[in-house]
Amino acid sequence: MSLEVLSILVLVALFVVATFTSVHMGALALMATFLFGTFVLGEDVDTLLSGFPADLFLILVGVTYLFALAKDNGTVDWMVHAMVKAVGGRVALIPWVFFIVTAILTGFGAVVPAAIAIIAPMSMGFARRYGIKPLLMGLMVINGGTAGGFSPLSIFGTITNQVVERNDLPGSPVLLFLMSFLFNVILGLICFYLFGGRDLLGKRDRGHGLEDSSAGGSTTRGAKMPDAPRDDPERRAARRSVQTTMVKDEDADEQVTTLDRNRIITLIGLIVLAVMVVPPLNQDVGFTAICIAVIISLFSPKVSKGAVSKVAWPTVLLICGIVTYVGLLQRLGTIDWLGDQVAGMGAPLFAALIICFIGAVVSAFASTTGILGALIPLAVPFLMTGSVSEIGLIIALAISSSVVDSSPFSTSGALVVANSPEQERDKVFKQLMRWGFSMVLIAPIVTWLIFVVPGW
Repeated sequence: MSLEVLSILVLVALFVVATFTSVHMGALALMATFLFGTFVLGEDVDTLLSGFPADLFLILVGVTYLFALAKDNGTVDWMVHAMVKAVGGRVALIPWVFFIVTAILTGFGAVVPAAIAIIAPMSMGFARRYGIKPLLMGLMVINGGTAGGFSPLSIFGTITNQVVERNDLPGSPVLLFLMSFLFNVILGLICFYLFGGRDLLGKRDRGHGLEDSSAGGSTTRGAKMPDAPRDDPERRAARRSVQTTMVKDEDADEQVTTLDRNRIITLIGLIVLAVMVVPPLNQDVGFTAICIAVIISLFSPKVSKGAVSKVAWPTVLLICGIVTYVGLLQRLGTIDWLGDQVAGMGAPLFAALIICFIGAVVSAFASTTGILGALIPLAVPFLMTGSVSEIGLIIALAISSSVVDSSPFSTSGALVVANSPEQERDKVFKQLMRWGFSMVLIAPIVTWLIFVVPGW
């Protein structure tokens, strides 16, 4: 067996072991890098560490630190309250509010599972109060998180764009973000009309009960629009079961409905981050996020005291571990070898479709961030042949690997199941399994047809 094949089998083993055991994939990847690199390739530690992505580490720590602060000081909860209030009690718009809020969080750099861990419990509180189907609300939150997940500030977007940049491939961070956002908006519309959204049209809560203008009457479900159920016991249970969440250790009893000095400073900081990292300024995302987080901490030292412990360290370990092992594959020549094998299939379009299916199938069971960190580099040699559109295939692969997060075997899908009403949890699990695996079959074909076949 060649070393190239052996190194790929080790990578497959990482995903298999991490999927079916509690061992962290990032730690496994670092162990594999050390053992394979030292005892098989004879590399020293300095060479092994040359593949460690210091820039990506800084971005992951910076943005998750900033959003830990935003959650702890109530800025995130205020955003949810403000947007729900803005729709004027229109029940049909509430699922879209949670879509947008989750997209904003991930678009500004929150890790997708962490954002869903924060928003899903809130959304299910609204779903129970207004008779919105848990499946609909859960899918809107997941699709919203994925919609923002490929912005130039986000974790998914950063991973994808840096792989493209490091390999001197043509890329378009803005186009990747816009296409992913649009694709998930369309998915949201489909979910809305398939899973009960039409029944919500015409219903409204003006503060004295739920009115149904389409039926000419009203039913009372409550006196006012509810704020986020911060003391919901299901929220606490779901929060503690997910490693990547960045929420507070203890739920506050008060509801966040107003802006104070700290929240205003945090909102200004998020706006400054968005401005500083795009042309013409082009400042480093990681350093900028950390600088803003430090400034916020100086203004609110008591609230900020525990924020560093809420950085998404498991995600940092996952990405840095996987990318470090991929660096070993590149030094070994496995990446070039695999690209030659794919390019030698003689059917570039078919090979591109296979790559998209691999991303979708594996991501439905494993970490999307891990898949993006591993699979896109493996596709680089094939992309460099120029036989298919580089930008088109990257967009297709990114979307195919992310929209399957609605599978209940993924972190995002599992969070929705965990926060669904107990009596409906089994039903939601089965519904998400059907929807998630339909995405595994449909998304690669649709994205391949739209982005790869035309050769944009």
